[in-house]
Amino acid sequence: MGKIIAISNQKGGVGKTTTSINLSASLAAMDKKTLLIDADPQANSTSGCGLDPKSIEKSLYECMIDSVDPKEAILPTDTPNLFILPSHLDLVGAEIELIQHEQRETIMKDTLAKIKNDYDYIIIDCSPSLGLITVNALTAADSVIIPVQCEYFALEGLGKLLNTIKIVQKRLNPALSIEGLLLTMYDSRLRLSNQVVEEVKQHFESLVFNTIIHRNSKISEAPSFGKPVIAFDIESKGSVNYLHLAKELIENNEKKTIENK
Repeated sequence: MGKIIAISNQKGGVGKTTTSINLSASLAAMDKKTLLIDADPQANSTSGCGLDPKSIEKSLYECMIDSVDPKEAILPTDTPNLFILPSHLDLVGAEIELIQHEQRETIMKDTLAKIKNDYDYIIIDCSPSLGLITVNALTAADSVIIPVQCEYFALEGLGKLLNTIKIVQKRLNPALSIEGLLLTMYDSRLRLSNQVVEEVKQHFESLVFNTIIHRNSKISEAPSFGKPVIAFDIESKGSVNYLHLAKELIENNEKKTIENK
């Protein structure tokens, strides 16, 4: 059975989409059949994988609003083992359309139940908000990765997100766990970056991934070519970081599986 992981932080610009694309591609490179779900109306994960959101006929929106089978909307990418359930701008309207729906928080969960067993990992790229689509993603997920940028306001808003996760755990998804906090945009030359790393590790201890994502120009350039960084420049620091993250994630989950037996 596949594991569903939401990548979430309501703060924008922390590396959510970058992590969603590159972690998914790195898992796929390690022979894990991976599905990336673009749950952000900006559709940056969709374009970052080389697809044109404007030409998408069936997307997450149609699956959630019109009950389209997700198998009809999933598309292959140029990366072997990596598939995408794309997004387009219509997803903006989904929050309003879902308000009257009785099971509005569990629609994504019901949608993904049809395909969960088809993949090793399903990664959901959440929008930078704590709206209904993000709540749907957290309700559907087994765990959540929280990207935290190594900058001054790093911990700002983190309490709000953790509170939302607690509410989702209490009311909608008791099994939801925190996969880990991921430090992003790290610059070893900056004292501030090192201070943030220390502060986050001090506050959250074992919840923080050992892998840290460094600030790297290749990570920023890759989306404009519609490629994950490992397909754009395999030797770049960004590629190495995300491959290490995928390896750490797989090892953590294998360890948990053994412990639970």
